[in-house]
Amino acid sequence: MAGLYARGVKILAQPRTAAFFDLDKTVIAKSSTLTFSRSFYQGGLINRRAVLRSAYAQFVYLLGGADHDQTERMREYLSALCRGWNVRQVKEIVAETLHQVIDPIIYDEAASLIEQHHTAGRDVVIVSSSGAEVVEPIGELLGADRVVATRMVVEDGCFTGEVEYYAYGPAKAEAIAELAISEGYDLDRCYAYSDSITDIPMLEAVGHPHAVNPDRALRREAAARDWPVLTFERPVRLRQRLPSLAMPPRPALAAGAAVAAAACAAGLVWYASRRRTARATAARFTAI
Repeated sequence: MAGLYARGVKILAQPRTAAFFDLDKTVIAKSSTLTFSRSFYQGGLINRRAVLRSAYAQFVYLLGGADHDQTERMREYLSALCRGWNVRQVKEIVAETLHQVIDPIIYDEAASLIEQHHTAGRDVVIVSSSGAEVVEPIGELLGADRVVATRMVVEDGCFTGEVEYYAYGPAKAEAIAELAISEGYDLDRCYAYSDSITDIPMLEAVGHPHAVNPDRALRREAAARDWPVLTFERPVRLRQRLPSLAMPPRPALAAGAAVAAAACAAGLVWYASRRRTARATAARFTAI
């Protein structure tokens, strides 16, 4: 193991650690992809029928989660739905509506946990089977260090409907193992959080697995393995959790005030100069 030397004594460097979070129903209260259905409709990507079907799928998902068969059907449906979509347009729609759509459904408990892991010096990694075009902006919003997400095949700037990489089931555990090698994570000291039985491989990959809002199958598995079970139930906007996000930091405010003061002073100097010039001109005309 790599180490440092201080006065002839070798100090072993601590291995890096990370916390791996599933996204849907773990960090946010809904399905990230389905939540954007109305935005995609307003952007002309889907019709009203697709919006209604997405809303129904969201309802079923929230009611009982999704097992392997349901997840596969949803993947097939979404892959077919996005065939022909312009990737740039999708990214623009997500960027424009991200705060409106995602910010209100972030679990307060999850946001606090992410902050705690960062404070403890751990990386935070979002690992989601949703598409990268949706997950990556959400990860940035949450302050995640890395994102693992499903990638679709793109040709001529449009989705073909085929999946290049599916971040699901064992693939999540494989991605975590690869990150452990590339980033130097000690998986025995890492954490993982998920709501679904399909993420058992991901939870097994770390030394500290946690079930969050688990479906019935994962709840039984967590009880059998003595894994901690967490309940997240308070969605809250990030700006409400961190009031400082709602306004510029104090240095920025001070700088803004200084600029405004300087502008005001410059305006007064200009006005006074104009008045003096006007008076002088009037005096000359009077003398003539």
